[in-house]
Amino acid sequence: MSGVVTAIDPQAARRAADEVPSIPCDAEGPVFREPWEAQAFAMALALHARGLFTWPEWAATLGAEIRRAQAAGDPDTGETYYRHWLNALERLVSEKGVAGAEVLARYRDAWDRAADRTPHGQPIELRTDDFK
Repeated sequence: MSGVVTAIDPQAARRAADEVPSIPCDAEGPVFREPWEAQAFAMALALHARGLFTWPEWAATLGAEIRRAQAAGDPDTGETYYRHWLNALERLVSEKGVAGAEVLARYRDAWDRAADRTPHGQPIELRTDDFK
């Protein structure tokens, strides 16, 4: 996805929270510890809106990712919830044929390079040379 996610549709966020009860929420809706968590959430909302998956399908995939992580020793303190969210996103994107594991790894590596050069607190921007 290009661009930076700056806002989340509150009605779409509330519908997602109603359909996926594990989403961390307060009285106003979903809550995030870090900006990347909100961006991952927004990506899922966008992919759902485009019909890539249903919320029950999302909940089942996310639940499977959480169980897999717990079986591998994740302490399930809530701090890793959106890491599981990202894993579920990658799994569905791959299973639905939107992007394969190789493309996802290429973008993950590019993101790591961009993050390494970006001063703390500044927006991370991908450049062509990040995709070496």
